[in-house]
Amino acid sequence: MNTIKVINPCNGEVVGECKRANAADVNEAIVSSHQAFKLWKKTPVGERAKLQHKAAEGMRKNSELLANILASELGRPLAGCLTEINRSADLLDFYAEEGLRLKGEIPQHNIEGEKALIVREPVGVVVSITPFNYPITLLTMKLGAALIAGCTVVAKPSEDTPLSTIKLGKIFNEAGYPSDVFQVITGYGYEIGNNLIEHPLVAKIAFTGGTSTGKRIGQTAAAHNKRTTLELGGQSPAIVCQDANLEVAAAAIVRHGFANSGQFCYRVNRVYVHESIYAQFIDKMVEIAKKIKIGEPFSGCDMGPLVNQKIYQNSEIQVADALEKGAIVKTGGARLTGEHYDKGWFFPPTIIADTNHTMKIMTEETFGPVIGIMPFKTNEEATDLANDSEYGLAAYVFSENLSIALRMAESFEAGSVWINNIHRSYHDVPFGGVKQSGIGREKGRYGIEAYTELKTIYLNY
Repeated sequence: MNTIKVINPCNGEVVGECKRANAADVNEAIVSSHQAFKLWKKTPVGERAKLQHKAAEGMRKNSELLANILASELGRPLAGCLTEINRSADLLDFYAEEGLRLKGEIPQHNIEGEKALIVREPVGVVVSITPFNYPITLLTMKLGAALIAGCTVVAKPSEDTPLSTIKLGKIFNEAGYPSDVFQVITGYGYEIGNNLIEHPLVAKIAFTGGTSTGKRIGQTAAAHNKRTTLELGGQSPAIVCQDANLEVAAAAIVRHGFANSGQFCYRVNRVYVHESIYAQFIDKMVEIAKKIKIGEPFSGCDMGPLVNQKIYQNSEIQVADALEKGAIVKTGGARLTGEHYDKGWFFPPTIIADTNHTMKIMTEETFGPVIGIMPFKTNEEATDLANDSEYGLAAYVFSENLSIALRMAESFEAGSVWINNIHRSYHDVPFGGVKQSGIGREKGRYGIEAYTELKTIYLNY
């Protein structure tokens, strides 16, 4: 059997392996998923909810094991992996309860002997394709919504981090889910991606990942008239106004910008700071960034390596491009070396000052621990700079004047905006982007509705 070796990004060691699926494997998984759907869609929502709560509890009971697997294959600090597992379990619980509140409608036509019933039905077999950076969270955002709606799911995780998803599949089986309602298939996207997307029994593709890949998936799905939810890349801006609380803003931006080694789509990638506080704010950011401890995930560190060479190189390329065009590295900027770093893909928290929009760091997604900073003169200029991007996933603004902050938030071309702090997105509100950052929304009741289709039934009696 062909297999894929899973590599520890800290030291290059093999931590496990998974099956390298082919077209026949894809067909077998989807056909069985379609058969399972015929019964699953008829299962009462209350029973689906009980199973989903049980799966969430199984995740919590196995959280340390799951987190250890995830830390080994991703390199993220163990504490962050535990947080991902527990937040994902919470999301499953939320979806289970929200699914119980889905409703149909009966319009009040007041026609004698006639009613029109509007009902929601599950779309069918869903293919979930997720990246390496938050493999459990990004899957449960799709899985929890699809299963409670009555869909069945075939999940293809990244070949970099498949082991945690495989373990999650076992936890769902142990929770009592019927056979083939949730399946995990592992392999390379370039080998089985089209087989998953084009299969005639697949009703929807839910994808999180890069914009270029997402656009290809969207094009292929459209050719077969399939539904999609595409959560794609980001190049998220933060604006620090003249009256901002600098302590709060600096801590929030550094914490968010370097979390998971910068490997997530809605991180702060570029910062615009009012010229009157520009130098002072950079100093605060640098001071905080220098305190971040970097190492392997079980060492109690704050930040681990990047997942592989391809992802790592992007940080080096963007730093070199910025320096060539006149920017200044305030901290970081070069690969970490030494006994604890030489075998892994370690890049330090990097802050680049005096940037502009000719530089890649301000216009292209980094997916690494590098932040570009640029001064501005007026709030209107800052808003224009923030919107000068093909991406529109998230944006951030810091101002003690809520009138200014709200006006900016309303002007941002982004799916989510944070004012005066940055934290994880909530489970009960929609998450997704505009422009090249995607199509559709996940989380909240909106995420569940995305896995249903409306049907109108005309009843005469």
